[in-house]
Amino acid sequence: MPIPKPTRTDMLRAAERIGLNPDDALLDAIEAGAPMVAVSFDVAAALSPDLCRNNYKRAPASPPAAEENPLNAWAVKGTIEGADRGPLKGKRIVVKDTVNVAGWPLRNGSLFLDGHTPDTDATIVTGILDAGGAIVGKSVCEAMSLSIGSHTSEPAPVKNPRNIKYSAGGSSSGSAALVAAGQVDMAIGGDQGGSIRIPSSACGIYGMKPTHGLVPYTGIMPLEMTIDHTGPMTASVEDNALLLEVLAGPDGLDPRQKDHAAEDYRAALGRDISSLTIGVATEGFTQANAEADVNEAVQQAAQQLQRLGATVTEISVPALNICGAAGMIINAVGFHRLVFDGLGLPPTGKGFYDTTLMHRMSASGLSLDTLPVTAKTLLVLGEHLMQNNGPVGYGMARNVLVEAKAQIDRLFQKVDLLLMPTMPKKPFQIPDEALSPIEQVALGWDGLNNTSPFNATGHPAMSVPCGIAGEGLPVGMMLVAADYAEKTIYGAAHAYEQNTDWRENRASP
Repeated sequence: MPIPKPTRTDMLRAAERIGLNPDDALLDAIEAGAPMVAVSFDVAAALSPDLCRNNYKRAPASPPAAEENPLNAWAVKGTIEGADRGPLKGKRIVVKDTVNVAGWPLRNGSLFLDGHTPDTDATIVTGILDAGGAIVGKSVCEAMSLSIGSHTSEPAPVKNPRNIKYSAGGSSSGSAALVAAGQVDMAIGGDQGGSIRIPSSACGIYGMKPTHGLVPYTGIMPLEMTIDHTGPMTASVEDNALLLEVLAGPDGLDPRQKDHAAEDYRAALGRDISSLTIGVATEGFTQANAEADVNEAVQQAAQQLQRLGATVTEISVPALNICGAAGMIINAVGFHRLVFDGLGLPPTGKGFYDTTLMHRMSASGLSLDTLPVTAKTLLVLGEHLMQNNGPVGYGMARNVLVEAKAQIDRLFQKVDLLLMPTMPKKPFQIPDEALSPIEQVALGWDGLNNTSPFNATGHPAMSVPCGIAGEGLPVGMMLVAADYAEKTIYGAAHAYEQNTDWRENRASP
């Protein structure tokens, strides 16, 4: 990726773009400095290390035939066999199509990235393979991961295996659908506003958004580093805890991370939950788009946890909506920076930089017209912010979150878990006809109310299937804990799973 030697005219134009009006003497000085920059780049390019390993052989991956992809959930199929032994031996795992797998295409659900092929494996890919797992493909996700429905994925909407007329949720739509359909044992999802938990709720599986930074995001296409999360999506609590044990822990390359090691999360399974206090979050049930049958199923699940020994009490979480509002500003500024800077990390961020992706994002010829309506909407909002003190607005949002997170942290001195619906409403029916732009945005973003605040605060949160609402559609109960208290969530989720058939918990229509 050579940087062309700038001409004097190039340097004059560059100076003018940043508001300088150089005279000939200044241009002479700039021209004299140009070779030093060029030589420095050559040195950096020659010595740039291969930070992400690609030790496992793989054949090219390709989109499956239509008859092999009835849910439209596979982006590509291929197989990479992991180590001969390990805790994931025998497990078939699919990764969301935001995750680098060297030599396999990455589209992030959009024509915008057609032709992009990473040359590195994400840290979590290496971890899965080292643990003996087999990666069997990549799952379809919503275009640029900016929808909680499954209607914006390209080339076709992902169908919900519980009722194929309905959305599988998003943006990790394919991962949820493939796990729920039994086509894979485990999946990786990404979550910047609910994109692990919402499709898990829609499809009736277990989806964990771990504490921010617990799982390395190295080699995964970002949105905004302070809200990026990746985590496991599985058909059982035990498998979820097992996969998190493999994924978690610092890799030394991701500036999102603190030095917090993986834990034995499965040790929490089977524990007596009588010592737990669970706060049923009032605001989670009173959203403007809340549906009665969803609330009913989650309330019944809370009552079952009480019958299993937990202390269940009502609690108010006034910071919930504040966090969601701040997160929207952060998302808009982050996406704008990703598209126009091609970085996805702050310029001062230490760690791994995916230079192949950066080059692709900054390449000429990328057409913003190929972006979905949700992405265009967020991009224009981000541009508006950036032209009107956007960095200040971003800073204000981050400052708001300091106090809002502290408020929620104080709640965890009173209760061990917060409980609320993952989504206030059921999945929607996939439209038969093309949607207007305003309908696409409405379906793409309506339902983030309960999930997105915990991307902004970074607390761990898991969707647990807890009932059936109208049209046979699953309902998810979200359990939220203090930072790094994933074991508390797993203990309660496992107790509920082992003592309840969530399919029998049918809410009134």
